[in-house]
Amino acid sequence: MDAARELFAKEGYENVSMRKIAEKIDYSPTTIYLYFKDKDELCRSVCDETTAKLVKQFDGIVATVSDPIDQLRRAGQAYVEFGLSHPNHYKVTFMGYGLTGPVDQEKLHSQASMGARCFMHLRTIVEKCVQQRKIRAVDVDTTSQALWATVHGITSLLITYPDFPWVGKERLIEQVIDVMIEGLKA
Repeated sequence: MDAARELFAKEGYENVSMRKIAEKIDYSPTTIYLYFKDKDELCRSVCDETTAKLVKQFDGIVATVSDPIDQLRRAGQAYVEFGLSHPNHYKVTFMGYGLTGPVDQEKLHSQASMGARCFMHLRTIVEKCVQQRKIRAVDVDTTSQALWATVHGITSLLITYPDFPWVGKERLIEQVIDVMIEGLKA
């Protein structure tokens, strides 16, 4: 899957064939088909592996951090740090370098989906913040999606434009997360 991830990230999903993946790992294309029905299934597996790693990080945060505001802060930091540490994983899963066609909405939103589990962690944290009056009363779904969009935005920018004269990645990430959280407290 590493070879597929690398090729999807560098060349885009549409420009990668099973044959190209097989050549990269010195296998025959038929060998790959023993494990994956087609390129879509292989790409979904790559994406599921990525979101499973994020879910594991979020599980650890929720298990070890009791304050929901701190959970929110740590989850945001973990998300950005994951993307910066694993740019190919992130590009394929979250930046459109992977599957670009129709998405199976039922599978995407099923509780078994790693992507749904990843998002539900964020939603649950936001819900706890509202219930414990750590932030003002907000629509939990809209706010959770807005928070995800915020951390996705900074992650994508830092990956896409590494040579931009950023003020300092750590400082910028901290500021984005602080603004995000403080804006909810108002």
